[in-house]
Amino acid sequence: MKIVGISGSPNSKGNNSRMVDHSLAIAKKNGFDIEKISLADVNISPCTDCGVCKNERSCSIDDDMGRIYEILESADGLIVSSPVYFGTLSGQLKMLFDRTLPLRRNGFLLKDKIGAALAVGGSRNGGQEYTIWSIHAWMHIHGMIVVGDNNHFGGIAQKDVDSDDVGMKTVEDTVNKLCSTLKKFAST
Repeated sequence: MKIVGISGSPNSKGNNSRMVDHSLAIAKKNGFDIEKISLADVNISPCTDCGVCKNERSCSIDDDMGRIYEILESADGLIVSSPVYFGTLSGQLKMLFDRTLPLRRNGFLLKDKIGAALAVGGSRNGGQEYTIWSIHAWMHIHGMIVVGDNNHFGGIAQKDVDSDDVGMKTVEDTVNKLCSTLKKFAST
């Protein structure tokens, strides 16, 4: 089984990316294949509402989303993480979300995948819960099964994540819940 981590940050070495790397290391330790999508390293344009995806499983925009569609479809579980810059998810992550419309319109191709959300902000209450709620909304729209950290919504950290023991505990609990839920589904 495979878990894909999405870092919704334009900074490939920042707090958000390190949080996703830590999460994927936990998933790998739990026996999962892993893959990371870093939005800092890809070219994604915004959706133009051209309508092409209403009739076919493709997008008229020629960028990295074609490759990302394949990665998302290959996943059994998704860890989606965003930095909080101004109270909610990053613009880069929102563009990715908008561009997944062909996956929904053409057979709900993310349906029943297990999803977990993480967020990191400048303070303990910098908009992380609202950001996670936004990620969960995207997952629900796709028909995914959403898990949290057994207490709240998901992994909520503040920068510097490397010294945020409280926040990283929620991240670890969220990833472990994702892994245990995937294992339960695999055993049925």
